[in-house]
Amino acid sequence: MPSTAATAPSSREQRLDDARDALRRATRAGEERGQRRAGTPLSSADLLPVAAAFGSVLAGLRRGSTIAVPGSTALLLSLLAEASAGGSWCAVVGMAELGLVAAAEAGVNLDRVALVPNPGEELVAVTAALIEGMDIIAVAGTARLRAGDRQRLSARARQRGTVLLPTAGWAGADLELRLVPAPGGGWRGVGGDGHGRLRAREVQLRVGGRGAAHHSRTARLLLPGPTGAVSAIERHTQPGADVRRSNRAG
Repeated sequence: MPSTAATAPSSREQRLDDARDALRRATRAGEERGQRRAGTPLSSADLLPVAAAFGSVLAGLRRGSTIAVPGSTALLLSLLAEASAGGSWCAVVGMAELGLVAAAEAGVNLDRVALVPNPGEELVAVTAALIEGMDIIAVAGTARLRAGDRQRLSARARQRGTVLLPTAGWAGADLELRLVPAPGGGWRGVGGDGHGRLRAREVQLRVGGRGAAHHSRTARLLLPGPTGAVSAIERHTQPGADVRRSNRAG
C-alpha cells in the first residue's frame, strides 16, 4: 500500500493541473470579454440572463454581485445553464462531486465551463485569479473562509463585473437563493399505485437580499423539469387537480 507521503505529490500535481487549465480558460475568457465590452462602462443594471422560469422573482444575475446559493446543486446548475448558453464563461471551484452529465442535462454548455474540482488550500487564490477572466464563478467550501477573505473576493468580483455564486451561506451577500419545500409539491411522475418514473420536482424558490429594497419573494417552479432543465409550472397541471375534481363529482 503506498504511503501518504508518496500519494500527496500526485494529488497536489492534479490540483495544480486543474488550476492551470482553468486559468488558461480564464485568460482566454478575459480576452474575449475585454473585446466584447471594450469601451462599455460597467453598469449596475448589466445582467447575465436567467431562465424564463425565474422571471417573476429574478430578472437576471447582476454583474459584480455575490449571490449565495446554499444547499442545491440543481439550482446552481440552472443558473449556470442560461449564462453559459448565452456565451458567458463560467467556472466551478471545489465541487469534485459535480456530475458533468447532470450539468449537461440541466442545460449547461460545458465548452464554456472551467473546472477546478480540488483547489485545496489555494481556494481563495484560485477563485481570485478566475475572477479576472470569468463572467460567473460557482465556488464551494466557502464556509471555512475567513470574513476578510470573503470580503476581498466579493470586492474583487464587484470591481471586475464577475458574478460570484458561493454554495454556502455568505455574510454580506447581495442575494441569497434558497429552495424550500413547496406546500403540496414534491416529485411528479409516480402514480397512486406507486408505479411510474420520477419526471419533475415541484419546489419553491425563495429570493432574499440586503436592505429594504430586497423584500423576500418566492416562486414555485419545476426543478428539474421534464427535460432536466428548470421550467415554470403550468397551473392547470398541478398535481392532485384531477383527484379533487373526481372527489367533487362523486
